[in-house]
Amino acid sequence: MTPDDLMFKPGLMAGQRVLITGGGTGLGKVMAEACLMLGAVVYICGRRGQILEAAAQELMEAHDGRCVPMACDIRVPEAISDMLDAIWADGGPLTGLVNNAAGNFISRTEDLSTRGFDAIANIVFRGSFYMTLDCGKRWLAEGTQASVISILTTWVWNGSPFTVPSAMSKAGLNAMTQSLAVEWGGRGVRFNAIAPGPFPTEGMSARLNPGAQERAYSDMSHNPMNRVGEMAELANLAVYLLAPGSEYVNGQTIAIDGAAYQATGGNFAGLRAWSEEQWDQVKQMIRATNEKDRAQRTV
Repeated sequence: MTPDDLMFKPGLMAGQRVLITGGGTGLGKVMAEACLMLGAVVYICGRRGQILEAAAQELMEAHDGRCVPMACDIRVPEAISDMLDAIWADGGPLTGLVNNAAGNFISRTEDLSTRGFDAIANIVFRGSFYMTLDCGKRWLAEGTQASVISILTTWVWNGSPFTVPSAMSKAGLNAMTQSLAVEWGGRGVRFNAIAPGPFPTEGMSARLNPGAQERAYSDMSHNPMNRVGEMAELANLAVYLLAPGSEYVNGQTIAIDGAAYQATGGNFAGLRAWSEEQWDQVKQMIRATNEKDRAQRTV
């Protein structure tokens, strides 16, 4: 991105300290870049330490500022606590948290194992709650004002066949957003969520459109805007919710999908037509992607 891609004045987020889970790639990296460009100190965490370090170095070389990579498995509460201790000791409390880390893959629900379900739920549902709770306890004890964003999907409103663990987990975070917005809003901690439509990233395509990454978004005629989202558009929305000036926005889940949800439901209902052979091919592709990803993890 360039400064012209952002709608905000330079320095808007000076003095802000933001942690983005899953911040080394995809949408997380884009949001990290926007916050960094506007003056925030940014922390990015995930399980792939080398990926995080490379992303932080790339962003700082492009925009200066400070982006700190932190390897952390958010499925482990003790790991979260250790990381937050280090962040607080590195300059004080966070002012923003983006629950972006996620996992997902398409599967017929009858093919799921409990391990497959946990692979999604332990990151999206439990991990995001653990992170929010640990940060929240610190903020409330200190009287610090902060903003929390959770990256959801429009499936929180209508479910999604063939991605049931994700739909369940994201719906839980939607409920957390609305619940804590009321419980903690008056104490200075506000909660909002973003439900992106199609913003193509490598990780999303590899597990939700396996074998079709290049053509998956070539025909967007089903979307009222006839296109996918642009990364700067999502970054602008995230910055707005994190930055000073939006303090009265609380408890909202905002879709950014070109009205795809209203037009099509925005989920995977169309996969009902797939054959047994197609599902077998997809399972093999997703397994290969998982093995490649596992080899890059450091925690």
